[in-house]
Amino acid sequence: MEPEAARLIGAGLACSGMIGAGVGLGHIFGNYLSAAIRNPSAAKGQFGNLIFGFAVTEALGIFSLLIAFLLLFAST
Repeated sequence: MEPEAARLIGAGLACSGMIGAGVGLGHIFGNYLSAAIRNPSAAKGQFGNLIFGFAVTEALGIFSLLIAFLLLFAST
């Protein structure tokens, strides 16, 4: 296998972490919405946890994108 092909395959595999981030965000917000509908008075108290979960999940997706960009554009 040529090094250029391996680099492109590696970048594609690194982007698969963004799939997990998308699924995680949908799961976090879906569960929050479900809980807020069941108990609206407790929803405001859980908003900080929601934002923290959003930030951590999104950061993992951004890190995987960063690794993909490093594989694609780093000089070798």
